Amino acid sequence: MTQQNKRRQALELIRANLADENLITDTAGLRPYECDGLTAIREMPWAVALPQSEAQVIAILRICKEHHIPVVPRGAGTGLSGGARPNQDGLVLGLSKMDRIIEVDPLNCVARLQPGVRNLAISEAASEFGLYYAPDPSSQIACSIGGNVAENSGGVHCLKYGLTVHNVLGVRVVTSDGDTLELGGALYDTPGLDLLAVLNGSEGMLGIITEVTVALLPKPEQVVVMLAAFHTIEDAGKAVTNIIGQGIIPAGMEMMDQLAIQAAEQFAHAGYPQNAAAILLIELDGGAQEVENLCRQVERLVQASNAYHIDTATDEKEQMRLWKGRKSAFPAVGRISPDYYCMDGTIPRRQITHVLASIEEFSKEYGLRVANVFHAGDGNLHPLILFDANQPGELAAAEEMGGRILELCVAVGGTVTGEHGVGVEKLNQMCVQFNASELEQFFALKHAWDPHGLLNPGKGIPTLTRCGELGGMHVRHGEIAFPDIERF
Repeated sequence: MTQQNKRRQALELIRANLADENLITDTAGLRPYECDGLTAIREMPWAVALPQSEAQVIAILRICKEHHIPVVPRGAGTGLSGGARPNQDGLVLGLSKMDRIIEVDPLNCVARLQPGVRNLAISEAASEFGLYYAPDPSSQIACSIGGNVAENSGGVHCLKYGLTVHNVLGVRVVTSDGDTLELGGALYDTPGLDLLAVLNGSEGMLGIITEVTVALLPKPEQVVVMLAAFHTIEDAGKAVTNIIGQGIIPAGMEMMDQLAIQAAEQFAHAGYPQNAAAILLIELDGGAQEVENLCRQVERLVQASNAYHIDTATDEKEQMRLWKGRKSAFPAVGRISPDYYCMDGTIPRRQITHVLASIEEFSKEYGLRVANVFHAGDGNLHPLILFDANQPGELAAAEEMGGRILELCVAVGGTVTGEHGVGVEKLNQMCVQFNASELEQFFALKHAWDPHGLLNPGKGIPTLTRCGELGGMHVRHGEIAFPDIERF
């Protein structure tokens, strides 16, 4: 049987397992799936399947294995590293229709969810019990819990409450063979191998998540949000260091530079001082007396770091106003630039001032403005490189500059990603961060879970067979290849 006939047969078998509207093959229907939130990297898929149950996922994966068809899992499509970029010869397996909240258990403070449930919907469902789900990416109104697990997403509250990996208790996952595994569960300790951390951040390369069990937290008794404005980025960075150095762990601590402040203020009217070189948004929560004491300490610390303006919000409406600017910073930048390239790297907190100064030098070198928005408490940077794709060479310049920023993060002791994942965007920089031996271990893990290399091929770990020792050099995709390790 020819490959074309095999694919036609596979399509008919998949169609037999789905409602007609849940299998997409026409060009117009496929177009929305050609990329995720990283719109600069696109590829049309062969077909899109939208299962509504685990049984359908199992059937589809078994068909694809039999016919050797690559499978690219997709949640809400809000990812920013090209992790859901399709394969032109493969099937996009969209999980957005598996969006049922199976159970909210207020006594045990857990919730069981299908992968397509929106992040924000978890807290909305738990709210009536005085509970909430802590990880809150800026895209929480749209992003799905399955995608959050795949990327190990964070959010503004990850400083105190951790990333997705720290809040997921269990998953059900279907392997590329169509077998079902249940890892973890509703308890904090379960028998068997502890593989949850392997699945969190695996970017759909190891298995397809069909159910997630998450921990819920009681809503804090008291919450205060403080805005502190500074005349220099150095002073804002010093305030971050001083707060953490005193053993204070805010629920969230975010920094924005002047360009990001101005864009967000014009968009959200959050009351940000637009003449500030940088602002910090600091959220403190806990018992009423505890928060009162923390507020006094933090106010003294930011004043000692030369904050010239402090705004404290104690009621929910004012707190939402202050957070609105930060939460809408990414779309707000669209008001001042036709396009932007959102980076994601993590650095030691002590390196914030140095790295931001270096980014400013890159900005001058490439002639591209940068708006900086990031999780200051844990050093997770999100530089937004502004460019115009209609101007020849600007996209390539933005991508090259972004690569240099990530390599700088590695050079100062950080990593190429904090919460957006590697996808296809950061494959080159993986070659800078990891040596050949380490990359071989990634391949071994991938092979153990997906021996045929059908799940999300070409993502997360370099498709180059070995990167070699690059010594921090900037490399472009595809310039180096080695023949001795099987490609995935």
